Amino acid sequence: MESIFATERVKPILAKVEQFVEKELIPLEADHHKRPWNETAKLLEAKRDRVRELGLWGLHLPHNEGGLGLTLCEFGQLSEVMARTPFYGHYTFNCQPPDIGNMELLSKYASDEIKSKFLHPLLQGEIRSCFSMTEPEFAGSNPTRLATTAVREGNEYVLNGHKWFTSAADGAAFAIVMAVTNPEATLHQRASMIVVPTNAKGFKLERNLPIFGDTGEGWASHSEITYNDCRVPVSNLIGEEGMGFKLAQQRLGPGRVHHCMRWIGIAEKAFELMCQRAASREIELGVALGEKQFIQGFIAESRVEINAARLLVLQTASLIDSVGAAQAKDEISGIKFYVANMVLRVLDRAIQVHGALGVTDDTMLATLYAHERGARIWDGADEVHKQNLALSILKNYGLDVKGKRVKM
Repeated sequence: MESIFATERVKPILAKVEQFVEKELIPLEADHHKRPWNETAKLLEAKRDRVRELGLWGLHLPHNEGGLGLTLCEFGQLSEVMARTPFYGHYTFNCQPPDIGNMELLSKYASDEIKSKFLHPLLQGEIRSCFSMTEPEFAGSNPTRLATTAVREGNEYVLNGHKWFTSAADGAAFAIVMAVTNPEATLHQRASMIVVPTNAKGFKLERNLPIFGDTGEGWASHSEITYNDCRVPVSNLIGEEGMGFKLAQQRLGPGRVHHCMRWIGIAEKAFELMCQRAASREIELGVALGEKQFIQGFIAESRVEINAARLLVLQTASLIDSVGAAQAKDEISGIKFYVANMVLRVLDRAIQVHGALGVTDDTMLATLYAHERGARIWDGADEVHKQNLALSILKNYGLDVKGKRVKM
């Protein structure tokens, strides 16, 4: 069923992306667990060349960066289609996280020098990047609490600190680091964002963090990083000093839409596998698994939940396009926890329908469940988003964010 949000501009692009994903990428999934990482990377580089030939490179980019200038709502629909092949889609189109968020941030706020050195090679797919904000010593849900510092000495910043869950650091050319530059400033103006090349002296990738036993490689990694007297030019500052929190919010708002559309695509993938299994698996002679009411309930609930999630996310994306992320913060919080839970429910049902097969690597379901369990934590834990949304609502009824009555 065609989306009510599909514009005339995006319809033909959607068709091309769908065809590419179906014919070029999904067939690679059959041998996913049999191939070493470097072999997969080589295969996808060839597919990236094909994307360029088809004129589908840079779909997420604005006109001034060589893209098509699609709205967030338009691109969100493409993002879902790419996620139908979760291991390959977004990387092949060069819009995988965290690169897509870093591209958006640098495109909007970086100097011409930073764009020339870091953004343009990233846009061309020549390098990858990572995002370094979360610290093990402080709650990741509160980005105003940071111990990593960037002290200015002449024309350089000297960074010292400890980060983890620095997404995609393994093999990245540079990190965008959030560090305290103005410790005496107000809470939301203490930190800045600085570009740090990963080959800079003092940058050390300590390890790739094991996630449910999988350490990940390349763009699928989450790394622990230390900065020990790591020096970079002052010109590597993004925007102005003290803008770190503001930049983080600008980056994470649309980023949560990107996450949610990927999760919807993954849910569609799991739904398809679940239905195929239900229709083909005999549990007794002549009786298919899908004839059982329990399984029918799984299928019906999943179909409606995916559809509902898609409408919520695209409505939020449309709102961001029209009024900006700051004015859509309640909707962003809502989709973040709703869609994160939806994809896990659908994956869990699909695993259950597959029985013991579902927890093996003979299907991708177990890997996807392990990887996406973090959805309820990344970019703000469910509990934080629920609290923020509830308090925002209650403020309209005379209760301020500190839990005190206010005059209406």
